[in-house]
Amino acid sequence: MRHFGHIAPEVRQRLFHREPGAFTADSPSRLLSAALGATLYSPATRPRLTDDIVKQSARGVVSMVLCLEDSIGNEDVAAGEENLVAQLTDLARRPDDNPPLLFIRVRTPEQIPDLVRRLGPAVRLLSGFVLPKFTEERGMPFLEALADAETDSGRRLFAMPVLESPELLYRESRMETLEGIFRAVDKYRDRVLALRLGVTDFCSSYGLRRAPDMTAYDVQIVASVISDVVNMLGRADGTGFTVTGPVWEYFRVQERMFKPQLRRSPFLEGQAEALREALIEHAMDGLLREITLDHANGLLGKTCIHPSHVLPVHALSVVSHEEFSDAQDILRPECGGGGVLRSQYTNKMNEVKPHRAWAERTLLRAEVFGVANEDIGFVELLAAGIPA
Repeated sequence: MRHFGHIAPEVRQRLFHREPGAFTADSPSRLLSAALGATLYSPATRPRLTDDIVKQSARGVVSMVLCLEDSIGNEDVAAGEENLVAQLTDLARRPDDNPPLLFIRVRTPEQIPDLVRRLGPAVRLLSGFVLPKFTEERGMPFLEALADAETDSGRRLFAMPVLESPELLYRESRMETLEGIFRAVDKYRDRVLALRLGVTDFCSSYGLRRAPDMTAYDVQIVASVISDVVNMLGRADGTGFTVTGPVWEYFRVQERMFKPQLRRSPFLEGQAEALREALIEHAMDGLLREITLDHANGLLGKTCIHPSHVLPVHALSVVSHEEFSDAQDILRPECGGGGVLRSQYTNKMNEVKPHRAWAERTLLRAEVFGVANEDIGFVELLAAGIPA
């Protein structure tokens, strides 16, 4: 699989200076954690789940979570498990399909070995489990169960803990909770693919809900948690983990963003009115602002609950030609001793030592999301990815 692999090769050549690289479920964890992109959640109870997975994969989704937790009612858990096993077994019988990275969000540690056992050979489709309301005390049994299931199945299985508990939100318990989370995930470092932020649960503790024109960073109590999570768990010194962006709840807003940009974009001249309308449907000002702020705050990838969120996340994850140029300059072997360089775009100074970690992360992102051509921006990338 690859990002933007669903669009025609000749279109990719026009868009990219360096095309996104291919990866598989067996790729190194460092690469997979950067490649998650927009992780699309789906209730495990959906009756046509197999077809949904195939459909979303064909539209550019590379990671999905099949949810047995908050997205379904307590009374539906058993039916959800049964449906999940049946649907993945069906998917495993389709040899021509190339499904995305698939994870199951469970409620209890006991579900992990039980589902792996019930899946049988179909476990080969599974990349891991999402662990809810993760703290050291609640999370360790999940991680131990996952390690045992991995041994029993012979299949590499990753964990993606969700950081969403009240203990993490409340000031008086936050540092102790973060320290405990670090101890847990550090012990199982090889099995932890990414840490996910459960911002909706944070807001619920105070009866809050952000409006569609506000980002998670505008809600100060939430922003403070994100800051502390990145501070303690997202460091670039080798001790950190990939931290993914919070969910965006809205999927229909009034059209207002793309019309002037479409008029200015030479890539779109002569395109059909249907394409313009499709673009406007995806034009979510708050979502775009939040993705940009995710990146600025050290987050990569995003939890998504609607397919229309996927393309904006991926389009904004592509490395610009200018970023790529700067990162390459900073990491040139002859610059290993430090110093300051004028950028090739002659609009900034690149300091070799302070910007090295940024450059390394940028080139990793370029490996999986590609590098845009000089004259290609977000609108062109988004337009190219919208299904016909």
